[in-house]
Amino acid sequence: MKYRNASTRREAIMDRLRGSGFVAASEMARDLGVSEMTVRRDLRLLHASEGIQVVHGGASLGVRFGNGSFDARWAQETEAKRRIAESACAWIGEGDAIALDAGTTAYQLARSLPASFAGCVVTHSVPVLELLAERVNVSVIALGGDLFRPSRAFAGPLTVEAAAQLRVRTFFLGAAAIDQRGVYVAADVERSAKLKLMEIADRVVLLADHSKFGRSAPVLLCDFSHIEILVTDAAVPAELKLALEERSVRVEMVGSTRP
Repeated sequence: MKYRNASTRREAIMDRLRGSGFVAASEMARDLGVSEMTVRRDLRLLHASEGIQVVHGGASLGVRFGNGSFDARWAQETEAKRRIAESACAWIGEGDAIALDAGTTAYQLARSLPASFAGCVVTHSVPVLELLAERVNVSVIALGGDLFRPSRAFAGPLTVEAAAQLRVRTFFLGAAAIDQRGVYVAADVERSAKLKLMEIADRVVLLADHSKFGRSAPVLLCDFSHIEILVTDAAVPAELKLALEERSVRVEMVGSTRP
């Protein structure tokens, strides 16, 4: 395989970094057909030669913002997010107008959009905007506002005002945590933009890997009356399952290698 050559392999890694700002070692190993140990060795050499930042689970291009940053969250549960994103694409028509949240799973969905997709994407996520700038067949509407750096997303009154003028078929929502009371976000500054995107959508699809079920976050975004579908990678805990059933939320569980 051409990627077994060290120089072409490292160039492929740099191409991925330039496109998305982060690579996961496990994902890169799968795509290149080599071991994770080989990728980690490549990353260390690229750190020395190109100045990339080696982080837990992979590598980052550019500045990190700490443990709560987009980069750090992107490195968590990358395989689960990929499966969730690929499954969620089934809810997207080729010409749909959709909205993507500013989380890492929504970013993975942007990466997973099929080549045939020629619709419109509305988003306040800077990484999604950067990624879709290369998709010339996709219309992109950027929601500006104040930059909230930990999520690499725009937020605040300007973002809400821009979204209020639009309508989309589906909003793909991320979450910092989920329990029987509803969906949580990490910071109140994120809440208004997410609520407005939910309001302009015909349906809301929640994307959440299994780690969100046991996690704590401070700000309650909404209860499950606002959610039509949950796409996840593992069985939902009993108490949460009951709350979802009471609100008639459809649960789609994608294939998982977890025990």
